[in-house]
Amino acid sequence: MDLRQLRTFRSVAELGSLSKASDRLRVAQPALSRQIKLLEHELRIELFTRNGRGMVLTSAGQLLLDRTTGLVRQIEQVRDDLQSVGGKPSGRVVLGLVPTVSCVLSARFARRIIETLPDVSLLIVESYGGHLVEWLHRGEMDLAIIYGPSVDLHLTVETLGRDDVVVVGPRGSGLKEKGEVDIGWLAEQKLVLPSHSHGLRALIERAAARKNLSLQVLMEADSFRVLTSIVEEGIGFTLLPPSAVRNEVAEGRLEAVPISRPAITRELILASPADRQPSVATTTISALIRKEIESLSNEGLWNIRMSGGAEPGS
Repeated sequence: MDLRQLRTFRSVAELGSLSKASDRLRVAQPALSRQIKLLEHELRIELFTRNGRGMVLTSAGQLLLDRTTGLVRQIEQVRDDLQSVGGKPSGRVVLGLVPTVSCVLSARFARRIIETLPDVSLLIVESYGGHLVEWLHRGEMDLAIIYGPSVDLHLTVETLGRDDVVVVGPRGSGLKEKGEVDIGWLAEQKLVLPSHSHGLRALIERAAARKNLSLQVLMEADSFRVLTSIVEEGIGFTLLPPSAVRNEVAEGRLEAVPISRPAITRELILASPADRQPSVATTTISALIRKEIESLSNEGLWNIRMSGGAEPGS
């Protein structure tokens, strides 16, 4: 097995098609097909089932993908670090962001990378925290900004700060006049919340349980954009970090107020694989993330209470 064969194998496995892999890798389809056949011949086993819809991994192919994905990524990082010696950081970095962070950070951070690290290829992946954690464990992702608690993660983590959660309602809901609400008031309202698999939902449920209250959840949605759209229609209230609805509140489409003490807060963490040395480019990206979030905080664009300190994975 060589690195080129494994990269080809991974692309075909992820895309399920030689033609799509050809487009991604910019290599002619017959050449990719030959690499797959050589790999199967060397391993003496079929890695794919070919059918009219494309190529599907066999059980052996799935095992090879699971065992080599992180390995290929590490080899690529070794190459990137060698090319970075004595010069600017270079190579590919995969950064995961939960949606409520992505909406505030991604575009601005992308511009910073283009301006300061032109030799770094940054891939930003937006997804839910559970998916990002899984990809970190599998070695498919270098960094992710997710919500804690960090003690539950077998990763290398650094607490970036704490983010408040506010109550969000439609225009004319009266929230603006109230200024703040308590958890008791919230329990009397019709709510639109993420499902139970979402960390934010668990946080809200625990806050209500501490007061022996139950919540009236009218509808669930695992997308904050869907949540805000439903709230805009006047169907109910939701809870989100204020940075996620800053534009909608400024435009008068939504109203948002804090929860009176005890407030509901979330720990924002920067996570990376615990069993892998970060590349030079990844370490540089980490430092820039902290600076960018601090700048957003100082400019009043993100109400996050900054902190710091890396912790080893457990």
